[in-house]
Amino acid sequence: MNVTDIQEVAEKVKANIQKVIIGKDEAIDHLLVALISSGHVLLEDVPGTGKTLLAKSLAKSLDCSFKRIQFTPDLLPTDVTGINFYNTKQGDFEFRPGPIFSNIVLADEINRATPRTQSSLLECMEERQTTIDGETHSLERPFMVIATQNPVESQGTFPLPEAQLDRFLVKVNLGYPSKEEGVNILKRFKENNPLEEIEPVASKHELIGVQQLYSKVHVSEDMLHYIIDIIEKTRVSPKIQLGISPRGSQALLKAVQVYAILKGRDYVSPDDVKAMVKPVLGHRLIIKPMLISKGNEIGSILDEILEATPVPTEAEFIKEFQS
Repeated sequence: MNVTDIQEVAEKVKANIQKVIIGKDEAIDHLLVALISSGHVLLEDVPGTGKTLLAKSLAKSLDCSFKRIQFTPDLLPTDVTGINFYNTKQGDFEFRPGPIFSNIVLADEINRATPRTQSSLLECMEERQTTIDGETHSLERPFMVIATQNPVESQGTFPLPEAQLDRFLVKVNLGYPSKEEGVNILKRFKENNPLEEIEPVASKHELIGVQQLYSKVHVSEDMLHYIIDIIEKTRVSPKIQLGISPRGSQALLKAVQVYAILKGRDYVSPDDVKAMVKPVLGHRLIIKPMLISKGNEIGSILDEILEATPVPTEAEFIKEFQS
């Protein structure tokens, strides 16, 4: 399998998702970036914009196990990870795995669960394992968590802590459809639900293969410096209280490598970095409180950082790639 094969697998999955989801090409690309780089996705937007539908469309496009967890205030950590229960017939304790033991896990309305339950995902998302009663259980690869949350609801919700947000490779906002897209949505869903008709187009074996190969995409020395220059500017910006950690810089590197493949290249360009800065870094930053009240947004601050960061010339990174 080579870079072309990765692009072909991604295009098959994207085309399948587009049988259900109208528009949102950029959101689908970001979802594929997380999938191929073994990352996790946080889908945030107002209710009814298709967050859960997008997650289910991706899951049905893959020949992998899928579980959905509806997060609620009374959900317990063991409802996610599993529990050791006493089997009276055998006279011993037996492990009953929770829904987290799936390839694709949809954590629906994740911010409705208590911090205690949210924390049950930390080890799973970072280390691909979970520890229950002192015993560690490995999670089968591929493993991906897609979480959804509604930003406008405050009743009965618990904001995700920074440590939890940092586990997500990308944060995706869908937004409202355009008028033309809205009409097409009504036509597509008028008689039946297209989600029920789509079939898997990529096997688990193919997915594991692309996840092992994407890191071969060439990243020049200049591009590495460009990425770190952006990261360091988030740490010294007077508008930012908490900048990007080394985990965040590694996440950006992984994301731009996959994004380059989706655009048909086996090397990373500055445009790849610019395209992935907001979805990868935006949810990891904390703006100073006084600036939030003045209407400052993370997106505009990242635009300022990109504008102030010198961009490697095409000749520089192409020359190193060809050599």
